[in-house]
Amino acid sequence: MSHLFAFDYHNPTRIVFGPDSFAQLPALLPAEARVLLLYGGGSIKKNGVYDGIRAALAGRDVVEFGGVEANPTLATLNLAVDLVRREKIGFILGVGGGSVADGAKYVACAALYDGDGWDIVIGKHQPQQALPVGVVLTLPATGSESNAGSVVTNTATQDKRAFFVPPARPRFAVLNPAVMGSLPLRQLENGIVDAFVHVCEQYLTYPVGALVQDGYAEAVMKALVKLGATFDRHAEPDWQQNLMWAANQALCGVIGVGVPQDWATHRIAVELTALWGIDHGRTLAIIQPALLRELIEYKRDKLEQFGREVFGLNAPSAEDAIAAMEAFYRSVNMPLHLRDAGINEADAADRVLAGLRAHGKMALGGHAGIDEAKTERIVRAACA
Repeated sequence: MSHLFAFDYHNPTRIVFGPDSFAQLPALLPAEARVLLLYGGGSIKKNGVYDGIRAALAGRDVVEFGGVEANPTLATLNLAVDLVRREKIGFILGVGGGSVADGAKYVACAALYDGDGWDIVIGKHQPQQALPVGVVLTLPATGSESNAGSVVTNTATQDKRAFFVPPARPRFAVLNPAVMGSLPLRQLENGIVDAFVHVCEQYLTYPVGALVQDGYAEAVMKALVKLGATFDRHAEPDWQQNLMWAANQALCGVIGVGVPQDWATHRIAVELTALWGIDHGRTLAIIQPALLRELIEYKRDKLEQFGREVFGLNAPSAEDAIAAMEAFYRSVNMPLHLRDAGINEADAADRVLAGLRAHGKMALGGHAGIDEAKTERIVRAACA
């Protein structure tokens, strides 16, 4: 199929990577700015990250806000917005994983908007300005530290939305792989799969002759498969730095430039988190195989390429490629069905479908023409 590339790619996020990267913070932050230190549940105070950050910020005017959830909620983030306005904050420094980075972007935009912050999330208001944001990454998974995307959950309506706010793209991201040493293994497993599916969503469509984009995507996915196969080395610096960089590159924007993308797995999977609080990486592993099997004829050529180039299979069928992907997910303890995640409700699929209908996501379209019937079959296969 003939396909002419057309894109405008600009990623201004400065990446400071390495074991001594915390020491660069004083030079990265404006000297005069009051800084909001935004973080999650407090793990950074147990693993030494907090002390390292505070030491690097010695002498700076810093206000703290902790408690950002693993799936950041509108209610919590709006408390941070109020604090930013009250304290006249000039810079948002998020310290944590993708959820804290997402939250920092929302706070940076909402603090300068007079209306309801949810308007930003649902696209009713498109921010043209934001407070500057920086991120110190502690959990590699989402790539949020160097992209413009964010995900926020409205618990009142069980609505989890992804949105894009280019003015809040982080000015810098500090990536110190050593911080991964204290992470629970479950979070590392989630990180591998989250990053892998990010690449899949930009790759598993149909061939368009994108040699560089395909090759880049395959390189990142092969690295993640190898990290899964060598998971017992997760405490080694080489393993840690490769996961941190692979997760960043999976969603910094360069893999998907000019090529068709398909984010249906993500758009369906968020409902599982909204309903049952299942880890994001695990929801992707539950939905993706069912989705690929439903859409296999639309994606057959790319799935065969996937099996050949990523998993090293000899003349694989699309079915072989999906099976290899599932084996990879099982090897890092991912659930492949909702019941594997401990959810055995008889009406589970109906609840997911009701959420998709309420949030306008039953007919996602795309190159595979996902209509309501296809969405229903995907959900029932994954959740029935």
